[in-house]
Amino acid sequence: MPSSDTPAVPPRKSRGPREHREHREHREHREPTIPATRGDRADPGQIRTHPSAATAASGLDRFNAASPGAAEAALLACCGSRRWALRLSGHRPYPDLGALLAAADEASYDLTPADLAEALADESAGHQPHSGARGPGSLAAHTALRAAHAAYESRFGHVFVICLDGLRSDEVLDHVLAGIRARLGHEVDEERSVSADELRRIARARLTHLVAGHPESAPFRTA
Repeated sequence: MPSSDTPAVPPRKSRGPREHREHREHREHREPTIPATRGDRADPGQIRTHPSAATAASGLDRFNAASPGAAEAALLACCGSRRWALRLSGHRPYPDLGALLAAADEASYDLTPADLAEALADESAGHQPHSGARGPGSLAAHTALRAAHAAYESRFGHVFVICLDGLRSDEVLDHVLAGIRARLGHEVDEERSVSADELRRIARARLTHLVAGHPESAPFRTA
């Protein structure tokens, strides 16, 4: 469990419903970065590109040296729970990517129901369009996906999340649709547990990209 000296975090304003529900499961592709200067944004990279040991070490060094506010902002792009982000930021420095991912897993397992609700609410904020399912039949598939999202949210009261790391773009839509249909049969407590584990996996993928040290990424700001 988080240490007793973890700073209190003020509640964030709740987010209203967003359009294009079929895009929500793609948020693991958002790019967590720490800008070089205020207002700068890094160009998007590919989350499936796994860093070499050298580039990961370089990116991790920058993450370890970043200012608390910059590190927490980047971590919030990996998981929307502020307590999760504060915990990982406060435990720096990390000796290697494995240690960071292990700490992230531990923090994910320790999410309270309120933390999980906060993280799930945050997942509705960033949507990206499907890159697969083009051609004949794709409109029907997207219509079915919208209906499945609506049924899921009506049953469980939060957005559907699923980790898509490692899938080809043409596999995404069918994988998501099958996942929603299978998980609609879960009891509420069971689905909450499954969603928490999917968020944990998504956070790991985002953290891996965060310290990947892609050349196009802006350097970490240390002050």
